[in-house]
Amino acid sequence: MKQQEKKGQEFDFIKEKIKDKPVNKRRLLVRGGFNLLCAVIFGLVACFVFVLLKPYLEEWLYPEESSTISIPKDDVPQEEEPKEPEETPTPVPAEPETEPVVVEAELEIEDYQELQNKLYEIGKQANKSIVTVTGVTSGKDWFNTPYENENSAAGIVIGNNGQELLILTEKKVIKDAQAISITFIDEAMVSASLKKYDGNTGIAIISVPLDEIPEETMEHLAVASLGNSYMVQQGTTVLAIGSPLGANYSILCGTITSYQNEVSTIDKNFTIFTTDIVGSANGSGVLINLEGEIVGLVLQSYSSQSDRNTITALSISELKQIIEDLSNNRDVPYVGLRLSTVTDGIAREYSIPKGVYIKSVEMDSPAMAAGLQEADVIVKLNGEEVATVEQYNQKIYALNPEDTVTVSVKRQNGEEYVDLECAVVIGVLK
Repeated sequence: MKQQEKKGQEFDFIKEKIKDKPVNKRRLLVRGGFNLLCAVIFGLVACFVFVLLKPYLEEWLYPEESSTISIPKDDVPQEEEPKEPEETPTPVPAEPETEPVVVEAELEIEDYQELQNKLYEIGKQANKSIVTVTGVTSGKDWFNTPYENENSAAGIVIGNNGQELLILTEKKVIKDAQAISITFIDEAMVSASLKKYDGNTGIAIISVPLDEIPEETMEHLAVASLGNSYMVQQGTTVLAIGSPLGANYSILCGTITSYQNEVSTIDKNFTIFTTDIVGSANGSGVLINLEGEIVGLVLQSYSSQSDRNTITALSISELKQIIEDLSNNRDVPYVGLRLSTVTDGIAREYSIPKGVYIKSVEMDSPAMAAGLQEADVIVKLNGEEVATVEQYNQKIYALNPEDTVTVSVKRQNGEEYVDLECAVVIGVLK
């Protein structure tokens, strides 16, 4: 015990008492002020960077969708049923009519010129929606010499979705083009890109970003007005604008000579307007009425081989759905059939069931893959009856590529027609 106390006493000299270091209030205040200053500077820099990058971040994280283009459709005129004769009312003695005063006026050459000036003024106003579309293709010849080819045609401004100017033209002009340019009526030129095209009709929609078009050019532009081509009759006065003669902004006057001819294309039949207007075999553009509204799209590839210089056009009312779909970046549904309507008279004369007659089936088409054949008569789509090509078009155009539609047909088997069903997967014609 004594030994332990002795050892404790020996080490008493090394015991220390640790005291807290005195606080340097000045240094603490300087450090706190420095940290606060760094925080303020960091916050200001962060705010500046955020404000600078906000538009780009919003565009990346939340890309703004352009508004869709909507084109009002026209009702197909229905043939009026003959009315029953009304009862003849009891005749009432009519008061003696006064003879109308007839004032004869002889037209002078100046009057004819004034009429022509008014017609051309309509064309000049409509030309505000016309542009020149140029497709540039390049390559090398057999001698390894580089070359460039340019194809030009008229384009029609048919919409503005808030981000792009949408222009309607023919696909053949920009086929295989490495670059597409648009020249406006004030000679301003900008680059464009292909948005969508229809492999059947050959029409295409190209787009130009609005921020690349000069403000002065936008002031001279106008979006084309699409009219009701079902109101066109034989003798209707029309103007051909665009490039009907091969040179843009031409204006030609004439009349409709035929409006009831049809051309059968894949999955759809179109009404063809023929005119007495002589143009170019490679002409392009549109037909407008006296209101300045487009009633026909000039596509010379649909004209007869015997008279390629007479302007012909497809009915614009029958193209409106296709134009709207292409403008909204939607593919046109494709089945691959050439069709005609089996009317009551045809059904009686040839003993064919009423419906939609298949004239031919395109090679390697969805219709061929599904087993549809020439001379089949389509009577239902997805269980709903179809009696005309127009009804068939409406139901097919409501579908999207990759959708499956059940096509009910009647197929001749000897002297009878048997019922069959084929599942067709909707495709896209390139």
